[in-house]
Amino acid sequence: MSENHAANPAANPAAPEPRAERTLPTPRDRAEPMFPGGPLADPAGSHHERRIRSFRPRRGRVTPGQGEALRRLWGQWGLDIDGLSRIDLGELFGDPDLPVVLEIGFGMGEATAQMAAADPGTGILAADVHTPGQGNLLALAERNDLSNIRVANGDAIILLREMLEPASLAGLRVYFPDPWPKKRHHKRRLIQPEFIALAATRLLPGALLHCATDWEPYAEQMLEVLTADPHFENTQPDGGYSPRPDFRPLTKFEGQGLEKGHVVHDLIFRRRDT
Repeated sequence: MSENHAANPAANPAAPEPRAERTLPTPRDRAEPMFPGGPLADPAGSHHERRIRSFRPRRGRVTPGQGEALRRLWGQWGLDIDGLSRIDLGELFGDPDLPVVLEIGFGMGEATAQMAAADPGTGILAADVHTPGQGNLLALAERNDLSNIRVANGDAIILLREMLEPASLAGLRVYFPDPWPKKRHHKRRLIQPEFIALAATRLLPGALLHCATDWEPYAEQMLEVLTADPHFENTQPDGGYSPRPDFRPLTKFEGQGLEKGHVVHDLIFRRRDT
């Protein structure tokens, strides 16, 4: 239809009555927080390129306790991954000498809280898009006086690429990422050569990159990708999978998988000095 007909429906008597124009939400509208002072719905908005995501947005049902934690604690212990500025991790955690590890995808946060309690001398920057989990982890941190946890909301790749300084992380943990089991979705998996190359630039020499999955084909891909990257070396002398280390708690999700006969693989690689 020509522009004139679109502007003047009377020029075409057979044309249907025009619908009222819909106003689509702007990026700012989409970024409005569900909880005042809490995490934004789309913190990066249109600041960065559109690309294939390795995660699904997961808002979910937020309990009253989780919502209260988001309202009260987000300004103190939370940050939105907007990609607009660099993060000073020493300032974020209130200790310039505190080693900080990044955990990508923490679910409901129980394992993260356990690791933070067992190692108070390490900061954990925990990134996820699951709003109930963000609230739950904040509540756990407050309840257990875990001042070494910070919760990041949004795309971890933008966090790594745009907001973290080179050689600023003492470790990276990726536990049970979405396996995207269908072949046409494999491109959505997080552990890809490009991601590992990016992670290498943000890890200190000697830092550990630790992955875990209960999806056998994904474990095989992880091992192949990590082994091929020259910046990392396998901590296992035989070049295979690692036993589950004591510092990684056995989660409820993992326990349920084991009961069903799933095999969990840990992969622990060390950032080389060069």
